[in-house]
Amino acid sequence: MKLIILVFFIATIAFARKGFGPTEQEWGFVTVREGANMFWWLQQTSADVENYTEKSLVIWLQEGPGASSTGYGNFAELGPLDADLNPRPTTWLNKYNVLFVDNPVGTGYSHADSSRALTTNNRQIADDFVVLLQGFYEAVPKLKKTPLYIFCESYGGKMTAEIALVVDQAIKAGTLDVQLLGIGLGDSWISPVDSVLTWGPYLLSVGAVDQNGYEQIQESAEATKAAFDEGDYSKSTDLWVSTEMLILSLTDNIDFYNILTKVGDVWGRKSKSINFVTGYQINFFAKIIKPFLTDDVDDKIDVLMNKQVKGALGLDVSWGDQSGGVFNALYEDFMKPVTEIVEELLNTTDIRVAVYNGQLDLIVDTPGTIKWVDELKFDGSSKWKNTDRKAIAVDATAEGYYKKLGNLAFYWVNRSGHMVPSDNPQAMDFILEDVINGKWNKQ
Repeated sequence: MKLIILVFFIATIAFARKGFGPTEQEWGFVTVREGANMFWWLQQTSADVENYTEKSLVIWLQEGPGASSTGYGNFAELGPLDADLNPRPTTWLNKYNVLFVDNPVGTGYSHADSSRALTTNNRQIADDFVVLLQGFYEAVPKLKKTPLYIFCESYGGKMTAEIALVVDQAIKAGTLDVQLLGIGLGDSWISPVDSVLTWGPYLLSVGAVDQNGYEQIQESAEATKAAFDEGDYSKSTDLWVSTEMLILSLTDNIDFYNILTKVGDVWGRKSKSINFVTGYQINFFAKIIKPFLTDDVDDKIDVLMNKQVKGALGLDVSWGDQSGGVFNALYEDFMKPVTEIVEELLNTTDIRVAVYNGQLDLIVDTPGTIKWVDELKFDGSSKWKNTDRKAIAVDATAEGYYKKLGNLAFYWVNRSGHMVPSDNPQAMDFILEDVINGKWNKQ
């Protein structure tokens, strides 16, 4: 599919302004299609360098689909300030430039003129992102020669895999002049059915359910898979919701994003960030998307984005008001895997593919992630399972484990749930450094 680049290409450009927060910043919108506008927010590194372009550029993409990188990723996980506007000692800006993108259209500050302009599948998201990058580099051309990496979380991983492939194709076709060297797929929704089918065994193994509960979960998970196998993808998404609700009931509201987090009444939570109603007519997605955040933090981010940040950046759009529509538009695509896309990345590109997973995550549990990774077909994949595993050692503490073969790496992260950057920043720093500056050997 050829991209129409020049017809709809409009970028709002800003240069090294203060914006909101302590860093030098640049931000703007790119019209990626008629009626479809994407927002980007670049924050320059605070590293001691003569020019910020000396440090790699890391793009961060959030989950959902419909959750905001500029909001959640920035203030809850890895930006220079937390939701209380206190400095974050472990911000990624200490070492790298970070580009937060509200992706896809309709997320965060990105907005569509009508619901018809929202994306309905992963390929459309990837095509839009190529145009977004063209607009971004037109606005900030000095970063064109700076090494580029994309890191992400959850559904952001599903998007990132295809984005990386389409970006690589655009580079080879000469329509995009950048250096995409690696991607980090954090707790990523790459093979949804594998995640759902391993929820029951995982919960049973940690004692969160008994045999009876396990059997109920498996029955619901198998129904989810059956609907997918029959090609009824919307029903499969419905049953995914139903299975999660069953788990909440059987476990007295276990936290899907970190099983050790104390959780009270899930249905009593207030989440204004995303107004999502499933086929069951419940605000389930909004209730569960960020259970690791307290209501107070969630509300603070909402206020920050729609008042202080919006005002400081001079924006005339509301943050997050179309996020529910984003999920609804992608509802049928939600349960579809992108494992073949990951294989294509490994087999046709030189891009480093780093998969990392928090051991305490349930929504994208480590057993399910290991299952699809172990089944990947790529040059040397027959050696993958027997590849030596090493410790992620930080200050004499094992923060996790990893193994690498060719351009594929897998990182097990200890003491972390779904949100690795905030749950275990030491392990996350190791992974970042290894992907960007570590030794990789093509088999």
